[in-house]
Order: sequence, then structure tokens, then C-alpha cells
Amino acid sequence: MPTERAAVRGSERKLPQDSSVIGVADPNEELSVTVMVRRRTEELPAPGPRPIHRDKFAALYGADPADVEQIELFAAEFDLTVGEVDLSRRSIVISGMVVDMNEAFGTQLRVFQSPDGAYRGRTGALYIPSHLVDLVVGVFGLDSRPQAKVRFRRHVVGVGPRAAGDTSYAPNAVAKLYGFPTAGSGSGQTVAIVELGGGYKAADLSAYFTKLKISPAPSVTAVSVDAALNQPVGDPNSADGEVLLDIEVIGAIARQAKIAVYFAPNTDQGFLDAITTAVHDNLRKPSVVSISWGGPESTWTAQSLTAYDQAFQDAGLLGVTVCCASGDDGSTDNVTDGTAHVDFPASSPHVLACGGTRMESSGGKISLEVVWNHGAGNGASGGGVSDHFPLPAYQAGAKVPVSVNPAHFKGRGVPDIAGDADPATGYQIHVDGKDAVFGGTSAVAPLWAALIALINQQLGKPVGFLNTTLYAKGAGGLRDITAGTNGAYQAGPGWDACTGLGSPNGQALLTALKGK
Repeated sequence: MPTERAAVRGSERKLPQDSSVIGVADPNEELSVTVMVRRRTEELPAPGPRPIHRDKFAALYGADPADVEQIELFAAEFDLTVGEVDLSRRSIVISGMVVDMNEAFGTQLRVFQSPDGAYRGRTGALYIPSHLVDLVVGVFGLDSRPQAKVRFRRHVVGVGPRAAGDTSYAPNAVAKLYGFPTAGSGSGQTVAIVELGGGYKAADLSAYFTKLKISPAPSVTAVSVDAALNQPVGDPNSADGEVLLDIEVIGAIARQAKIAVYFAPNTDQGFLDAITTAVHDNLRKPSVVSISWGGPESTWTAQSLTAYDQAFQDAGLLGVTVCCASGDDGSTDNVTDGTAHVDFPASSPHVLACGGTRMESSGGKISLEVVWNHGAGNGASGGGVSDHFPLPAYQAGAKVPVSVNPAHFKGRGVPDIAGDADPATGYQIHVDGKDAVFGGTSAVAPLWAALIALINQQLGKPVGFLNTTLYAKGAGGLRDITAGTNGAYQAGPGWDACTGLGSPNGQALLTALKGK
């Protein structure tokens, strides 16, 4: 009698508008998938002042070994091989041929063509034996389609009109303007960076930090996830630009913090595995994670939104702050369907979503700060209201409007905070042997990650999940941005869907957190 089957919740995939089927996947192709299973208990405490130790996490909130055994039996039934099992990450790696994956998950893997190239993918839902449905959070890796894009914009000198106030800054100069604490330099902290392509060269880092007179240069380690490597492309406009921007912003501000760069494939599986690997890394123990990659919330499967969000919940329990860029295309997030879109993972209610401003200075002080917006196609702070995640409790008093979209969903407001992101007032970096100026919300996530590393050192403990405190009592540590728009949303006093609660006033924020 055939086993009764049911759909994996949230696994439905639609054919992207820019893709077409050009064939079937090679039945003998070998691939690996990550099966994420439920927590052993669904009752989670609120993130508190005392983080859970990583070595105790698996026993409290990791996967139940009995659930893992059920997945192992399922794999064996379809001639699939079980690889790494990580109870803390709740991940089980299963490998096998396409023909067996098709049968195991009730799908048909095909080859699709898109403007970015060919990829292996699927449409519709995945199906597993009914008795496993409550165990499985998601199945990742059957698709090899690129899931996310970088969130940086390069300023090209001499191209386009130059406005009064246009300039560029070394990252430590931005930190000084924002009043970052100066008593420490991030010693004892590790900042994790998630990268889905590109790489860095030691020579670039050496040249950059030597020029800034930072000696010794910050410690930077490349960590391989799912066989991805530190592989510079050799083009500053490629993902190399993202990698160097992230490292150099953090390293120039939190000079003595260790930086761990987790390289993973740009797929739903690779991105998830990089996040969970960084959050649960018991060797490097990062206290902050910086993520400058993302995609419109509407381009993710529901299982991805759930699994990533659960990983960010884990981070909060472990005392890890996750900073995510909110996107560089205003309230549309570069989707051309006429509606508003927020970027994910910034729209997860368990991350610190980082929006963008244009920041001008005079005489060593900020003279003007408004929403970053250079018009359609030229870059603007991503922000808006989630169409998936409901309004979190910490935003209950923030006057987050309902979504401007037809359903008027009462969702999570994005971003939470902001920082200088305009490429015309951008960050001086060094990439692939060249000096360049970059902006985008990609710069704001590492800016805030560096600030949090400095604060963690000063406090002697990690701030962890910061959102609840920021919304309750963080106003004194933030500069409210009240002018500008990102398309569908307007800045104003208090929280807004362009710059959140505002940009940092670093020392004041540290003082506010000391009194927490």
C-alpha cells in the first residue's frame, strides 16, 4: 500500500517571470539538500539579558534526535545518503541523485533559463510522507537559482551631476560623525559576515588598513559553507565590492574585533546554511552578524521565510545581534508589478533592519541628514510594511501604518534604524587593487554591526536582540530623520518606513543601554 503523502508547508514555488523551462535536470546529477526540522520545544522564552550558551542550546531548543531518526529512515527508503547532522542548527544534509530526489520529494527538477544564466529548479510544492509533515520546517537545495542580490551602490566619479554636499568618507570618519564610543575598539568580539559570492585578497586589506594607519590590521578569517570559498572575481563591481565593503567598514571602526566571513553559495540552501553556521559557531562565537544580501519578500518561499526567521530567533536567544540591509530600491524593492515590496531577510521581525540616509557634514559635525533617495533606478532606502510577518509587539507603539498594498496588511515595519547610504556621500574602500566609493544599505549593516561590537565590549556582555530596547527607550541614542521619501512612504517624526527610528548617536546609545 503506497505511503500517504502531504505537502511540505510553504514549499510552493512559482515560475519566476524572467525564467523559462529549457529541459529536465540530469537524472544522474548528484546534489545535497538541507532538511530543517522542528525544535524539540516550540515554547521559546523572550530573548533576555542572559544569553543561552551555545553548548547548551541543542539540548534546550535544538532538534529532537527522534525526529532526526525519522528523517534518516525516510532517506534510506529512497536510496539517499545522510551527511552532516547538527542538532543545534536543526539541519540534516541528505545527498543523492536527481532521480531519487524527484521520487523522495514528489517533484520534477528541471533546467530553467534566466537572464542570470541556467539553473536547476522546480515549481509547485514538495511532498513527503504524511507522518513527517509536522517534523519538517523546510527542504532547501533542490533549486540552484540565485536567491539574493548585493545591496551596494558604487559612486562613479565624473558620472552624473554633482550636488553640493557630495563627498566621501573613510568608515572611521563616519563613525566619528555619528559619535561612536571611542573608549574601546571591539576587542574580544567576533563579527560574522555572510557572503554569497566574490571574495577578498589579503593584499587589498593590507593596503587599505595601512593607508588608514590601523596596525595591526584586523584579523579576518574566511569560513567555507557548503563548499563555497573565498574566490575574488577581480572586478570591483562584482560581489567582491560587497565583501570588501563589509570587511573594511567593520575593520576600520571595530579595529580589534575579529572578523569571520562565511562564504556560501547564492541559493536558498546556501544562504540559510551560512546564517545557521554563523549563529551557532561554537568555535568563533560571533556576537554580531552582518548581512548585506537580500531579495524582495515576494520572491521567497514561505518555508524559507519561516526557516530563516527561526534561525534569527535562535540568534536572539544566543545573544547574537543580526543586522540586515533593507534594500536599495525604495518602496518597490525593484519589483515592477506596481505594488510596494520590502526586502528579506530585513523584514524578519528578529533582525535589526538597516535603512539608508544621505548624510552631509561641515566642521566635523552632521549638517544635514535626510532619506537617501536619488529617484527611480538610481537608489533609495528600502522600507515599507511586510506582507508576510505580522506587526511585532515591540512596534506596537511605533505607529507603523498598514501596508499601502490592496490587502492593507498590518505587518512588520521596515527598517528599524538607518545610517549613511548615499553613494554620493559614501564610504572609501579598496577592492581588487582599486580605490572606490560605495554606498547602499549594504554599508549600513556593517556600520551598525561595528557599533554593536564596540558597545558589547564596553558593556562586557552582548546586547543581543536589540529591537525591543530600541523601540522602548532608544530614542536618546538615535537621530530622528524627518525629511524625505522612499516612494510610497514619507519620513516624519518618530518611526517611519524610510529610516526607521533614525541614525545612530553612538555614545548616547551606549549610555542608554548601560541603563537597561
